[in-house]
Amino acid sequence: MSDGKYFSTTKRGEIHELKEELRSLDRPKKKDAVKKVIAAMTVGKDVSMLFPDVVNCMQTDDLELKKLVYLYLINYAKTQPDLAIMAVNTFVKDSQDPNPLIRALAVRTMGCIRVDKITEYLCDPLQRCLKDDDPYVRKTAAVCVAKLYDINPELVEDRGFLDMLREMLSDANPMVVANALAALQEIQELAGPGKDLLQMNSQTLNKLLAALNECTEWGQVFILDSLAAYDTRDPKDAEKIAERVLPRLQHVNSAVVLSAVKVILRCMDVVALGPGGGEETIKAWSKKMAPPLVTLLAAEPEVQYVALRNISLIVQRRPAILANEVKVFFCKYNDPLYVKMEKLEIMIRLASDKNIDQVLLELKEYAQEVDVDFVRKSVRAIGRCAVALDKATERCINVLLELIQTKVSYVVQEAIIVIKDIFRRYPNQYESIIATLCDNLDSLDEPEAKSSMIWIIGEYAERIDNADELMAAFLETFPEESSMVQLQLLTATVKLFLKKPTEAAQKMISAVLSCATNETDSPDLRDRAFIYWRLLSTDPEAAKDVVLAEKPVIADDSSSLDPSLLDQLVTRYLATVAAVYHRPPETFVSRQRLAVARAEELGSRKFEEEDGATAGNLVSDNNAAAAAGAAAAASASAVGDLLDLSEPSPAPAAHAAAAPAAPAARGLDDLLGGLDLGGGGVPAPAPSTSSAASDPFASFGGAPSAAAAAAAAGISPAALSQLPVLLTTPGGVSVCGRLVRQGGQVAYLLALRNDTAAPVDGLMIQTNRNSFGLSPVSQVLALPPPGALPPGGVTVPVRVPLAVDGTKVTPPPLGTGLQVALRTNQVGVLYFNDAVPLAAITEEGGTMEAADFLNAWKALPPEASARLPLAVPSADVAKQRLAAANLFVLAHRQVPATGQDAIYATCRISAGGIGQVLLELKFVAGAGGVDVSVKAERQDVSQLVFDGLPAVLLGTA
Repeated sequence: MSDGKYFSTTKRGEIHELKEELRSLDRPKKKDAVKKVIAAMTVGKDVSMLFPDVVNCMQTDDLELKKLVYLYLINYAKTQPDLAIMAVNTFVKDSQDPNPLIRALAVRTMGCIRVDKITEYLCDPLQRCLKDDDPYVRKTAAVCVAKLYDINPELVEDRGFLDMLREMLSDANPMVVANALAALQEIQELAGPGKDLLQMNSQTLNKLLAALNECTEWGQVFILDSLAAYDTRDPKDAEKIAERVLPRLQHVNSAVVLSAVKVILRCMDVVALGPGGGEETIKAWSKKMAPPLVTLLAAEPEVQYVALRNISLIVQRRPAILANEVKVFFCKYNDPLYVKMEKLEIMIRLASDKNIDQVLLELKEYAQEVDVDFVRKSVRAIGRCAVALDKATERCINVLLELIQTKVSYVVQEAIIVIKDIFRRYPNQYESIIATLCDNLDSLDEPEAKSSMIWIIGEYAERIDNADELMAAFLETFPEESSMVQLQLLTATVKLFLKKPTEAAQKMISAVLSCATNETDSPDLRDRAFIYWRLLSTDPEAAKDVVLAEKPVIADDSSSLDPSLLDQLVTRYLATVAAVYHRPPETFVSRQRLAVARAEELGSRKFEEEDGATAGNLVSDNNAAAAAGAAAAASASAVGDLLDLSEPSPAPAAHAAAAPAAPAARGLDDLLGGLDLGGGGVPAPAPSTSSAASDPFASFGGAPSAAAAAAAAGISPAALSQLPVLLTTPGGVSVCGRLVRQGGQVAYLLALRNDTAAPVDGLMIQTNRNSFGLSPVSQVLALPPPGALPPGGVTVPVRVPLAVDGTKVTPPPLGTGLQVALRTNQVGVLYFNDAVPLAAITEEGGTMEAADFLNAWKALPPEASARLPLAVPSADVAKQRLAAANLFVLAHRQVPATGQDAIYATCRISAGGIGQVLLELKFVAGAGGVDVSVKAERQDVSQLVFDGLPAVLLGTA
C-alpha cells in the first residue's frame, strides 16, 4: 500500500491516538505510528509533543524504524534543542553501532544539537567517526566538524579536528575529500580572513585535482570553488589547473559549469601576466568556454535567468568569449519577461560594428511587441547602441525615427528620451531631426519624456524658430508638473532667454522665476530659481557662461559595474547568489549565526499548542534525566550557579516564610534555568543525622497529614479530591490540579504524589507563553516542611499564585491552552498541558450599568452565536452560578411566545488585554440547549466563552 495513507488523517484527537500507538508493543503498529508522525511533520504540523514517545522507539533493531526516528530527531534538533538533549545517551551508543548508516546518522544528529555544553559528548564519537573504516561515516563526520566549530571553535581547535580534516584531503574516497574540503571552507568563512585554515599548496592542489573527476556534482562544486580561491602567480600552475578543469565545462549540472568557468577566468588573469600575455592560450580557452555557456540557455526559464545574470558579468569582463554568439541571445516569443530583459542587456554589450544591423533589426521587432515594459526597454536599447557605437549611430537614429512614425505614445516618448542622450553624446551632428520630434509634442504625458523634450528645446532654441511658442505651451501647466519637469522648464526658459532675449522670452522668464520662488514647496526648485534670478539681475554675461557652458560628452555606463566590484564578483562569487544580484554578499546576507542554546536557557522552550487538544501528557523520559544529570556532573565545577541570573521574584508574604533557603549550584540539569530565583535552585533536605541514618525517611516523620497540609495550602479536602488528573507517571511523580480564582487572584491548586522510593525535592514551576500572560508569582513551590515530596504515594497539596505578565502574552488568536513545566531534582523536568477555565480569569469588579450595556451592545462588532448542549434547571440557578463566576447579570426577561428565559450578563477579563465581554443567554428551564450570543472588541473571545460557559452553568467551574 502507498505511504500516502499516512497523510490522510484529519482527526482532532490524532495526537492522543499517536501517543497510544507509539507506546504499543506491536512493532508494525509502532512503525506505522512513527510514519504518521513523520507525515504530519512533513506537512508542517508541530508534533514535538510526541518527542519522548518517538525517542523511546529508538531502542530497536529495525533499521527502517531507527531511520524514521532519526529523521524526526534531525528535524527537531535544530529548532528545539532542549528536546534533542533528552536523547544524547542514545546518540553516543548508536555512534558505535555495527551498521555504518546508524553511526553516521547518530553523529549527524548530534551535530544538529546547538547546546553549548553537550558538545563535549560529541567529541569522542566524532573523533572515532573521522577515522571510521566506512567512507560514508567519514564524510558525514567531516561535515559535523563544521557544525561543531560554529558552536565551539576553541573545542574544535583543541581536539585537533582541523588537522584531521586537512589529513582527510588525502583520503582515498573522493566524497570524503569533497566533504572535508566543504567543512574547511565553511570553517574558514566562520573564522574570518585572518586565518588560513585550508593551507592550500601544490601538494593539496594535486590531491584536489585528482579527486575532481570522481566526485559527485556538488563535491565538484566545492573543489572548483577552492581552486578559484587558490592564489597562484605562476602561469604554468594556472595552465595546469585550467587543463584539468576544462572537461568540467561539459558537465550536465549548470552549477559545475559556472564554477568551472570561474576557475578558468581566474586562470586567464594569471596567464595574462606571463610572457607574451598568453593571448593564444586565452583565445583557445575562450573558444572552449562559449559552447557550454550557450548550452545553459536551453534550460528552463529560471535556470536561464541565473545563467544570463552570470553571463552578463562574464561579458563585461571578457566580451570576446561570446562576441560571435549574439544570435543566441535573441528573444523568443515565449520567453518570460525577466529572461527577455536580461537577454537585451547582453545583446547591447555584444553589439559591435559587425553585427549591429542584425541587432537593430531584432530590436525594431521587439519595439513593436505588445508588452509595454519590453517595448520601452527595446527602444532604450537602440539608444544605448547609438551611444556606444559611433559608426552605427545614424542607423540607430533612422530606426528610432521609424518607430516615432508609428505614433504609439509610449514608443514616441521613449524614443525622445534616448534621442536626448544621443544629442548629448554627439553634439551638433544630428540636430536635423528636431523638427520631427517637435511634431510629436502632443504624445508627451510622462515626466521623463517631457523633461527630455524641454531640454532639447532649451538646448537648441536658436535652431527652433518657434521655440518660444513651444516653451509657452509647456509653461501653461507649470504649477501642476512634477519636480523633474519644473526644474527642466526653469533651466530651459533661462536658456531660451539668454539665446533669444525677445519680449516674449522676457515675460516667460519673469513668470517662471516668480512662480518658482513664491508658489512652490520644492526647496530645490526655489533655490535654483533664486540663483538664476540673481545671476540674470547682476551679470547676464556671467549667466551665459554658467548656463550655456559646454557640456561634457556622455558615455553609456548606465549598467556597468564598478571595475573592482566586477573583478570581485567574477573571481570570487560567480555561480552564487551574489552573481545574480550583482552585489557583494555582505550587502544582502546577514552574518548572524544560529543561536547556540545554553543549558540554563532550555527551560524557556517554546511549545506549539496542539490544535484541538486540551489536557495531555508530555513527560521527559529516562534518557532525558540521564543526559541532564551527566551534563551536570561534567560541568558543575566550571559553570557555577546557573540559576543565579536575576533579582529575586516577589512572592506573597504568606508563602515567603514557607519557601526554603537557596542551596549551592546544581549545574546543567537546571533545565528551567530561566526561572527568577535570585539565589539559586531549590534545596534538597538537610543531611540526616547519624541517629536517622538507619531510617532514610526519618526526616519526614514530622510531616503533616494530607488534611492538615491541604488546610495550610488553602485547599479544602473536598476540593482536593475533585482536582482533575494532569499528569500520571507510574512509579514517578503524578500531578492533579485546577486553575481557580481566589481573593481576586488566579491560583493553581495542585496535588502532587510521589510514587518513587525516595524523596523528591527542588520543585519549581514555570508556564509557557500563553494568551493571558499567566505566570507564577514565585517559581519555587512552597511545600510543607521539610520542603520535599515524601515517598510512598503521599499526596501533597500546594497553592501556586499566578500573576499576569504582559511579556508572556502570545499574539492572537486566543487559546485556552496552558503549558506547564515542573522541575525536580530527582526525576528531571515534567511537562503537562492544562486549559484556563473562564471562571478563573473573570474579575470581581466587572459589572456595568444597564444603559452602558445597551450602548456597548449596539457599538460592538456583530455577535458570535452558538448553542450549548446542556440543560439549566431554572433562571435563578443560572443567575446564581453566573454570579459565582463573576459573570454579572444585568437583566432577565421572558421571551414572548417561546417559553424561553433571556439573561443578559457581562464580565471583564483584563488578562491578555481582552476587556469587557457582553453575553446573551436564551434557554427553556429544564430543557436541553442554551443559545449564547457574545459580543466583545476581539472576535476570538467568543470561543473562550463557548468553551468555558458549560462548566459555569453546570456548577462545576
